[in-house]
Amino acid sequence: MAKLTKAQREWRPGQPKKARSTRVMFASTVLTLEAFLAIFVSLTFFGLSRGKISPVLVLGAGAVLAFICIMTCALLKKPLGYAIGWALQVIFFLTGFLMPEMFFIGAAFAGTWWYAVSKGHSMDLESARRAREQAAWEAAHPEPEAS
Repeated sequence: MAKLTKAQREWRPGQPKKARSTRVMFASTVLTLEAFLAIFVSLTFFGLSRGKISPVLVLGAGAVLAFICIMTCALLKKPLGYAIGWALQVIFFLTGFLMPEMFFIGAAFAGTWWYAVSKGHSMDLESARRAREQAAWEAAHPEPEAS
């Protein structure tokens, strides 16, 4: 017999499904895309500066930045995760001093991050409002018992 997860063990029939945050989902998507961006930018910078800077330094920095992006996804249920996310946006923008194209790409990702965080938050508030209204309606209109 397969081992059950904690959520499976605690589930009971008729139990409402726990709401998932749209803001966390949107922000995680942006951070995951930025992890790929970190890898590709480090490969590009490595290729453009071959022989000038240590490959271990360039590729290692890209891998560390990608790792931080992915690990930040786990912190998005706390305000610290969003603070780290904003810091990452600044870092990506500042890589424009190494590769000027990154000013544009960093700004585009910062705008995407802002939109994901702000729009995701407003969607979470709307979902919570709808859930409250649905619960109130169901309390006011009980279902007739089946015979």
